[in-house]
Amino acid sequence: MFSFLWRRVLAGLATLLVSTFVMFILVSASMDPFFDLGQSTASNKQELIRQRIALLDLNTPVVIRYFKWLGNILHGDLGSAWFVGQPVSAVLHGAILSTIQLVTAATFLAIIFGVAVGIVSALRQYSSFDYLMIFVSFVLYSLPAFWVAVLLKQWGAIGFNDFLADPVLSWVAIAVIALLAGLLWSLAIGGDRRQRLLTFGIAFAATFATFAFLQLSDWWTHPSINPPLLALLGTATAFAVTTLSSGLKNRRALAASLTTVVIGLVLYLPVKVFFQNVQESWLMMIGLGVLAVAVGIGVGYAWGGPDPGVSARTAGITAFLVASMMFVNQVMRVWPAYYNAPAINGRPVPTIGNSTPNLGGNFWVQTLDSFMHLLLPTIALVLIGFAAYTRYSRSSMLEVMSQDYIRTARSKGLPERTVVMRHGFRNSLIPLATVVPIDVITLLGGAIITERVFARPGMGTLFLFSLTHAEIDPVMAYLVIVAALAIIANIVADLIYAGLDPRIRVNA
Repeated sequence: MFSFLWRRVLAGLATLLVSTFVMFILVSASMDPFFDLGQSTASNKQELIRQRIALLDLNTPVVIRYFKWLGNILHGDLGSAWFVGQPVSAVLHGAILSTIQLVTAATFLAIIFGVAVGIVSALRQYSSFDYLMIFVSFVLYSLPAFWVAVLLKQWGAIGFNDFLADPVLSWVAIAVIALLAGLLWSLAIGGDRRQRLLTFGIAFAATFATFAFLQLSDWWTHPSINPPLLALLGTATAFAVTTLSSGLKNRRALAASLTTVVIGLVLYLPVKVFFQNVQESWLMMIGLGVLAVAVGIGVGYAWGGPDPGVSARTAGITAFLVASMMFVNQVMRVWPAYYNAPAINGRPVPTIGNSTPNLGGNFWVQTLDSFMHLLLPTIALVLIGFAAYTRYSRSSMLEVMSQDYIRTARSKGLPERTVVMRHGFRNSLIPLATVVPIDVITLLGGAIITERVFARPGMGTLFLFSLTHAEIDPVMAYLVIVAALAIIANIVADLIYAGLDPRIRVNA
């Protein structure tokens, strides 16, 4: 393992050195450091040009300038963005933070939904649901990113903001939404005619009841996850997680998962009081999340069963999801104050930037504001990523399910859930182990089009601005970060291979 990592790190450093040298030469040749002085009519134009030459050290040969830049990088000096008059480290800090906020949610959601839908589509091959998902994924994959972003601005921001001014859904609209949900679930689950009708009825009733509750309880203006709703969502989560993790026949795992939901309900009011008497921070939230997972794992081991590790895993995942619901509830509680703030002016879904100027407010208000600014660009990236991951996971799952060891597992009488989740799903992730790390690194380099449309000051925006204004230090810092992350992504992909497939050894 260590010899493999050592070899890959050395090879990566060599690749990084060569790539930065080539890029420095190319960027230096393509930039015009006098773009703003070319048409200047200032009387001291020549003096300004001489000052620019001295500032950028342009009389020095480009190769020597590269090694000077490399020496500064090795000493922790990233240079300066001369056009904006700030050090590169300060400019990068805000851009990296903005991009990570956007990429984290978008990548996670795209992978979860894309892989889940792709696997269901593969298991329901040549069904109506499969054809529908193929059509939807190809449509989404072919849409230009800027066009998706513009449509989201029109309907997701302007349209939804207009709806919130008078949030009333007609009963006909609710019935149509419930009808579509029932049809989709019946196509996804399949089965004989009786099972399809049963699935349709349950999905229709659940969706209709949910939107009726939102309508009658005035949830749009005062959203929250109150204890009854938390109990309902938590119980559904416990059953869903147990079904995927161990199967409902594992009663100990189901009991452990449901116990974590009960603990969450018991702590609902104490947690609410706790947040009213402390100074909140993201470090505290992360710590509480880790504590929730630890409690869930402890509950799982306490229940035990044939395999205590399975119960612990199931309860830990459930505990994390229930804790996330409680966190979301705390954020929702400040919605009326946020919506009525003068800086928001009744238009809570923004279309540009990453924060609202002059908003003020406590931790929860600022968190809600960040979430609202992330909403539309995240949806744009999720839609495009969802299409790709659906196609990847479907084709990979189809290939795996046709293998001999799948037929062997079924012939031994293993339950279909075990065959799909343990033998099929895990092996179908191997091709995705190549795609996902590279996609994450690509997005960390900046979703340039999405950031430009939504005016988010991320890495992509920084790269375009620096390239346009001939600031070589920020451009090179950007390229170094992206290249280094790409090298790390390839190493991580190899390690994921070994974790997913025991036949693969990184020290071979």
